[in-house]
Amino acid sequence: MDLNAPLLPEKFYHIYNRGINGEDLFKEDRNYAYFLNRYAHFLGPVTDTFAYCLLKNHFHLLIKIKDIKTLNNLQLENSINNKVKDGLHHPDFIVNKQFAKLFSSYSQSINIATKRTGSLFETPFKRIEVTSDLYLTRLIWYIHHNPQKHGFVSDFRDYPHSSYHAHLSNKNTKLNRNEVIEWFGGMSSYKNFHNEKQNELDISHFVIEF
Repeated sequence: MDLNAPLLPEKFYHIYNRGINGEDLFKEDRNYAYFLNRYAHFLGPVTDTFAYCLLKNHFHLLIKIKDIKTLNNLQLENSINNKVKDGLHHPDFIVNKQFAKLFSSYSQSINIATKRTGSLFETPFKRIEVTSDLYLTRLIWYIHHNPQKHGFVSDFRDYPHSSYHAHLSNKNTKLNRNEVIEWFGGMSSYKNFHNEKQNELDISHFVIEF
């Protein structure tokens, strides 16, 4: 299991990070929405997002890196553009840079609000390439069941800070919702799959926990 796999174009990844030394990332309810806002701003240009779950001191994402043409056409700051021109592992550099911006921006806001200092997120963040379509549905199940697994709720469907309800909704979303529902074979199958108990051993190679 490579927890520091390079982030390459058109590849799927399970992304995980937590607060440094187990510290809470989300100090109050409004922090969850703010994190998603910052995430969309910094990662939206370089990734497609399929599922997420934000817990008190860690989070999980299922993402796909955008294609190389999209990455190369991004109007990022000169330092990143120079890397692109140099061809020095530029997709991985660009995406990691955007995650770094997300963590820095969010941390600065939390530090100001709570009068703390220093890093908030562990570095480097963990990632595993998901190499089989077979496991995408099981990984989404795992991500959505995380709050129940860790005892935040007795029923994962009651947890408000995951993509589960966004997948069921007709409201606008930045998630790749239609593609997710198609993976499950339709909305009814999506619900049924989530309501059934899955064997986590089936996806153990793509799961990150500490």
